[in-house]
Amino acid sequence: MKKSIKVIAVLTMLMLLVGCVFSGCDNGSDNTPSTTNSDAVASADTATPASPSKAKVGIIQFMPHSSLDNCLQGIKNALDESKIDYDVQVGTTASAVEDCQNYAARMAATDEYDVIIAIATPAATSAYSAVRNASKDIPVIFCAVSDPVAAKLVESNEKPGNNCTGTQDSFDIASQVSIINSTQPEITRLGVLYTTTEPNSLSQLAELKTEAANYGIEIVEQGINDASELPTAAANLIPQVEAITNLTDNNVVDNMATVLEQAKAAGIPVYGSEIEQVKKGCLAAASIDYVALGEQTGELAVSVLGGAKASETPVLVISDSTPVFNTDVLAELNLTLPEAYADAEKVTTSAE
Repeated sequence: MKKSIKVIAVLTMLMLLVGCVFSGCDNGSDNTPSTTNSDAVASADTATPASPSKAKVGIIQFMPHSSLDNCLQGIKNALDESKIDYDVQVGTTASAVEDCQNYAARMAATDEYDVIIAIATPAATSAYSAVRNASKDIPVIFCAVSDPVAAKLVESNEKPGNNCTGTQDSFDIASQVSIINSTQPEITRLGVLYTTTEPNSLSQLAELKTEAANYGIEIVEQGINDASELPTAAANLIPQVEAITNLTDNNVVDNMATVLEQAKAAGIPVYGSEIEQVKKGCLAAASIDYVALGEQTGELAVSVLGGAKASETPVLVISDSTPVFNTDVLAELNLTLPEAYADAEKVTTSAE
């Protein structure tokens, strides 16, 4: 009898042990499977990037003017299409560099932003420096930076190397000089205003000199340190030249009204660097579509949010241009639309 009891007890214990194995035997837990450290590491290694639609993008625009406003609109178009949330900060004209540095430092100091998009070279260098100083790994996507290598944002356009990539607005200077020479075949001295601290302006100035030399045109340059010097610089330059051409210099573009007013009084044309300047009174331009440039920048940001590495994503170089002429200004200056540009886009001076 005792032997039978012992056998039954053993069998009972075995049944309880088997039951514990299959039921989890968790001593009152909620039956949630536990995860070991190795399980967590394996899960993290194989995890896919978060959905871009759940991301937050910070956008820094150097200053408010037509070209950069069009870039911003294009970026918004791309982000809206992907349903990505964004926060926009625009530098004030009076202190744009300092504003951008402050915006970038605040964005880099938090964990709120998954990507920072920076419009124009000063905004891009501010964002890139702020992220590095904060030891963060937030990718920086730049828009409308004319020379990202000179600005030290990337090691090369093909292989950025840094956690930074974007779009380069390569101003079609060869086409610009061709337009100027065709419109004013007798021109010998062409003026240009530029900011001495903008890397893109310096590289464009060098290219402008090379292209102008092909037509026997001398470039007369006038550098400024900031926008406050522009009225005096324009007054010094205009008597020396037969026309002025713009680069993609932010200080000059933002204060275009000052240059146009003085040039008009002297009876000489100003050639813009994109269509919005021509609408405001410049004679002509080899114009880049900055809305399209912004859209491509936004698409790059979406790609990076989706898992692409900024350091391995080549810079998109946009150089295609469209000739555009202001027919009102042609008439005011008694100039004729060159036959070679009979099919060019034509605009009139806007009410603004």
